[in-house]
Amino acid sequence: MKFLLFILIPFVLFANLNYTFNHNKEIKLLDSFDIDASFLYDKTLNELRSHNSAIYKSKHFFNAMDDAYIYIPSVKKILAEYNIPPEFLYLAMTESNFSNKAYSKKQASGLWQFMPRTAKSFGLQIDEYVDERRDPIKSTQAAAKYLSKLHKRFGKWYLAAIAYNCGGARLSKGIKRAQTDDLSVLLNPKEGYIPKESRRYIRKIIALALIGYDDKFLLESEYGHILNRASAYSMSTILLSGGESLKRVSKIINLPLKKLKRLNSHLKYDFIPPYEKNYEVYIPYIKLSEFKQNYTRDATKNIYKVHIVKRGDNLSYIGKKYGVPYKIIMDFNNMKSSKLKLKQKIIVPIDVRFKVNKEPYYLVKEGDTLGSISIAYRVSISNIKKQNHLSSSLIKTGDRLKIYE
Repeated sequence: MKFLLFILIPFVLFANLNYTFNHNKEIKLLDSFDIDASFLYDKTLNELRSHNSAIYKSKHFFNAMDDAYIYIPSVKKILAEYNIPPEFLYLAMTESNFSNKAYSKKQASGLWQFMPRTAKSFGLQIDEYVDERRDPIKSTQAAAKYLSKLHKRFGKWYLAAIAYNCGGARLSKGIKRAQTDDLSVLLNPKEGYIPKESRRYIRKIIALALIGYDDKFLLESEYGHILNRASAYSMSTILLSGGESLKRVSKIINLPLKKLKRLNSHLKYDFIPPYEKNYEVYIPYIKLSEFKQNYTRDATKNIYKVHIVKRGDNLSYIGKKYGVPYKIIMDFNNMKSSKLKLKQKIIVPIDVRFKVNKEPYYLVKEGDTLGSISIAYRVSISNIKKQNHLSSSLIKTGDRLKIYE
């Protein structure tokens, strides 16, 4: 019996130490939100914690977060720069499950679920070409500014989180009615000082954060792997000029276009807005060296096609012909009216590879060289010369080249 006790005592002590360690971490977590430690015993909070623990152990959840690990380090860094507690990462998780494409019935969108009006007030661009609420970096910077403003107004981080959900005016009204900003009072369901959704909202943020602080849970799931992956797996920002094609960039850095588009879901089309001189696009950090070595701006002209207006043409027809919305054609050509003139030259932003008798061809534009075409379409110069029976590397505008990848 004594021998058995001798064996069991270290395990009991270890379990007790582990519990104490986790409990202290949980109290520190609540403190970062300016919440009293007694909130750990909130019944609804613990029900949410138990419910979400089961969800976040599932494969489905982690499949949905497939790309999140790339930008989470950047999100953490931005929060730190604005002196916002790192636990506010869980606010984004509550809002969108770390999905840039998240969209609500109320028209909120992106990682931080900004409404259009609020997004624009914090400098996010929303137009025909982009929706920067879906930009993981710019939207996080906007969210950080917004949360900082709310914290300055209300003085406590849990109030900033609640105001983020229901609005500053609605929270102020609730505090005035309750005659206190104490969380336990504001969460009173009978009085309804703040909306039911907001009462659940603050609890869900804390519940998710507590799960993230639970060492036992992290060991049994992929949760910690997603949230704490090294910054070496993060994104890099590159600058592209107006009209540049994501398709061309994806070939240059040898990254599937689908993957590149997921990282840049703020872009509505597969090219950079035509009005931008330098626009920020994201690629995996491990692809940055490849981009710097192989990218050249010369080939950005490759995406334009000059259409000469014929009798019967209109912008709708031209747009359908090239697969480009007519509004974009108008913007590229600085057109204030959709009226066209006979023999008018219209620039259409497309990938100018085309087919003649099912064979792929490329129309040489001003500034093109065999080198730039080779890089753009990942075909060797010698291959292009051989396909087109070229004895030298000289090409001229208007030449039609066969291009086989």
